[in-house]
Amino acid sequence: MLPWGNRCILIVTLLWDLVSCCDYTESTCGARRPGDIMIGVLRFIQITRETFQRNACHEYFFSSRFDIRTFVKILAIIHTIDTINDSGFLPGIHLGYVICDTCADASKAIQSALHMLSINNTMASQCDLAEHPLKAIIGARYSEVSIAMARLLALSMVPQVSTRATLDDKLRFPSFLRTIPSDIHQTRALAHLMAHFDWNWVGVVSGDDDYGTVALQNFLKEAQDRQVCTAFQEVLPHYLGHDDIDRRIREVAEQIQSSKAEVVLLILKGQLVEKLFKVMIRKRISRTWIASDSWSMSRTLARMSGINKIGDIFGFHFISGQNPGFIEEYKDLRFGCSPEVQKHQACLNSTHTVQLYSEKVATWSIAHALRALLKCNHTICSGERNLPPWKVREICKLFLIISIQFFFDDSGSSASGYDLIKWVKREDGRYFEVVGEYNVMTSLLEISAASIEWATPNKTIPVSKCSESCPPGTSKKISTISCCHNCSECEEGTYTNVSNLHNCLKCPNGTWSLRGWRECQPRTENYLRWNEPFAVSFLAATGIGFLHLFSILIILLKGSQSVVFKVAGGKLCFVMIAGLVVSFSAVVLFVGRPNDHICRSRQTMYGLGFTLTVSCILVKAFRTFLAFLGDRNQQHMLNKFYNPPVIIICGTAIQGLICLFWLVFDSPKLERRIRRQTMTIELQCIEGSNWGFCIMLSYIALLAIICFILAFKGRKVPQRFNETGYIIFSMIIYLFVWICFIPIYVTKIQQRSAVQASAIVVSNFGIIFCHFFPKCYMILCKKKKDISSQAYLNSIRIYSINSMSKELPDISLDSGEGSLDTVVSSNGNSEMNSNSAVSEPLTVDSATASDSAVQKVNKLSHTDIFPSPQIRHRVRTNTF
Repeated sequence: MLPWGNRCILIVTLLWDLVSCCDYTESTCGARRPGDIMIGVLRFIQITRETFQRNACHEYFFSSRFDIRTFVKILAIIHTIDTINDSGFLPGIHLGYVICDTCADASKAIQSALHMLSINNTMASQCDLAEHPLKAIIGARYSEVSIAMARLLALSMVPQVSTRATLDDKLRFPSFLRTIPSDIHQTRALAHLMAHFDWNWVGVVSGDDDYGTVALQNFLKEAQDRQVCTAFQEVLPHYLGHDDIDRRIREVAEQIQSSKAEVVLLILKGQLVEKLFKVMIRKRISRTWIASDSWSMSRTLARMSGINKIGDIFGFHFISGQNPGFIEEYKDLRFGCSPEVQKHQACLNSTHTVQLYSEKVATWSIAHALRALLKCNHTICSGERNLPPWKVREICKLFLIISIQFFFDDSGSSASGYDLIKWVKREDGRYFEVVGEYNVMTSLLEISAASIEWATPNKTIPVSKCSESCPPGTSKKISTISCCHNCSECEEGTYTNVSNLHNCLKCPNGTWSLRGWRECQPRTENYLRWNEPFAVSFLAATGIGFLHLFSILIILLKGSQSVVFKVAGGKLCFVMIAGLVVSFSAVVLFVGRPNDHICRSRQTMYGLGFTLTVSCILVKAFRTFLAFLGDRNQQHMLNKFYNPPVIIICGTAIQGLICLFWLVFDSPKLERRIRRQTMTIELQCIEGSNWGFCIMLSYIALLAIICFILAFKGRKVPQRFNETGYIIFSMIIYLFVWICFIPIYVTKIQQRSAVQASAIVVSNFGIIFCHFFPKCYMILCKKKKDISSQAYLNSIRIYSINSMSKELPDISLDSGEGSLDTVVSSNGNSEMNSNSAVSEPLTVDSATASDSAVQKVNKLSHTDIFPSPQIRHRVRTNTF
């Protein structure tokens, strides 16, 4: 098998045979065939590799390589002209051509164009062009070459029909036409492609020629409209012989490697792309490459070594229709006469794949314009042959070919569309597969996604974004670059349920969300529920309290005739139990969903119930204080205030007035506390006026302090029946609990209900344990003789005797101040009777010091075993 270069040279030789069969004469710049009307063809056949050098005669010397694809396209134009001549499309008119090689250089192209327009080696004037046989020029390949030609041809308005170049400025290039869509459509299609795959962070490398500059500007505008941003923009010299070309290629490669952009658009010549790809392959850099139409179908690149290592390649190529079949005809003819060349069939088949539709369209467009201007019919063309070239340009805008309407728009561009080409891997390189189509008229891009096999490791669409996608629950906060953003969590009360929203949505219909939520939910009401541990504890403690009170009530009723019951307060115990029942009932109202009525009731019930209980304790403390008060005058004065019913009623009534004013002016009520950071609505009872709540608690505390002081003053009483210690301890418990309650209540707003309920429970149990349990124990467990009336009186008698014996001074008889021996017997010297009213103190007269000092304790009166204020007696001594 011959190498590719040798095979294609052989093919060139075979194809040139076709041209040699025709009658043509060589020209100084290429090939020429005479005709009545001439068509110029400017295309590069030899591509320069090194810097052009010119001598004094402006002759070019360079090394080059032969481009077989361009040569085949020139043959397509020749074949189309022959077809037109042979078909009689222009009766009596024979089309000729002149073909010149531009060598892909603007200066060479201008030289060739001047040669075509010259008459007798002189430049034709505007007036001479009407008689000049050259009426149109086809070419050139690259935009920078076409621009140079277009500037020259615009002077004479000679129509220039390009099959590849894209020039859009009709003011600068009024005679320029082309058979491919405008670059505006190409760049728009590129932006559509990137937006379709959500590639909003792409790199762009363009050439510094007019084509690259204009295409870059158009792409940036279209990309901005579709929220596609450029990560970098690099420009390479379009001239391959530039001194810095290799350095700039390396710099661009480093920029591509360091960038986060996974998609790179290359608006370059194929030769520059080849240089760049070699560096990419050497550095093992893989990206998704987007090709401009200048190299989107480059077979040279598709067959280069290592091309399968650089990632996916996409490109747009204008829709070219069906290729002419003249090469097939030629192959059949040539194979028939030379069977030995059949071994090169593969090379011929490869050459045949060159897209030739644009060349055919360009040639036929000129022919149709000439037919209209020459007024041709099936037999003759009656029009004037010496027509000005600018008229050809006007008619070229519209023509019909093979029953397909193909036309130029106002800018001189064809209105055909683009095929989306995917470079598919195979063993010896890549082949081109159409995977989509861009419609120029509708600006719609259709892609067959199922036919695309991605080169990424997981075979998924590559991601090329400046920032990560913002998931639901966040919003995009755009930075200085529109495609770059930060993801911010949605604030409370807002949400996003899809990705990449710019603003979070507000929660509807009273629902709520926490920070960063994807949806809104109804808020839950938060209060002390029945099944919560705290609530269960309070309810259990309350239940136990009720059982205790019920049990105590039964025990006290059973021992209602005992001295213990009477000493404990008698019927006051039942009033205390009633007050504790009301106080315990208030605890139940702290559990469950509150409302305004519950908020008012629970505070009022506790305030009145516990005040009633403390008022009864106050009566007991006051009674004991009076009973054992040593100062008889104080006893007599304070005894006037000792009225248990009045004390209890007045003490409780004052609390009732406090609660009444509190309820009237600013009563407790339900408050719905909505916190932004939670999904709950706190249902809490607020106390309305804090002054009312404080005064209520302070009043109870005042009663407790008075009870504590009275009990402390009367603490030295008979121990067996002593209640002062229990009163002191219970009041200490109460005061300690509520002193601790105040700071917790102020700081722990959400736990206020639980804190106050706990304080109430502890206070109630303090009363039960200190005031009722000891008495119940004595009633149930002590022997009857130990808790009889006599035992009670004996304890009081012993206490009185001990008190009097400690108060008798020692008096010396010799000195007149002798000691007095006092003999007190339980049978003879002290008598107590529950019906005695007054006792008379026995004094020792100093005048009768010889007589024995005798103290006589008269009978005392006592009602219900309560000691009268006169129960204690002092022995007074007078010294003269």
